[in-house]
Amino acid sequence: MKPVEELRNGDQLLAIIIRAEHSAMGVEFFTANSLSQQLAAMGHPKGKVIAPHVHNSVQREVSYTKEVLIIKKGKLRVDFYDDQQAYLESRILFPNDVILLALGGHGFEVLEDLQMIEVKQGPYAGEQDKTRFQPVDNGKILIKE
Repeated sequence: MKPVEELRNGDQLLAIIIRAEHSAMGVEFFTANSLSQQLAAMGHPKGKVIAPHVHNSVQREVSYTKEVLIIKKGKLRVDFYDDQQAYLESRILFPNDVILLALGGHGFEVLEDLQMIEVKQGPYAGEQDKTRFQPVDNGKILIKE
């Protein structure tokens, strides 16, 4: 498995997976500045000072919810779908893996008891926020590593 993997359907970014073994010094952004959810890894030596700061009020327009999942414990299968709800492929996430779900569809199956953290934009629009559909048949699962 690659330490960082971009999953694409043509030129559409579906997800970015950062595996637990990834290590960075300095600041490494994985997302384009134009993406409404930003994802980076940071590594700094002891004594590094990050200047105090506040974030300014900036108007932003968000069209689609992006989600970041941080796997704390267990195993999670992530199934990826295109915008027409057609199944594409799957990945397995392990403890300390991080995934940014950008576009397209996705579904999950918990393979081992799971603890994870989800970060996404708000405010949450309830059922208007998503369209649910039937998952792929388990016999058609294609797990890539």
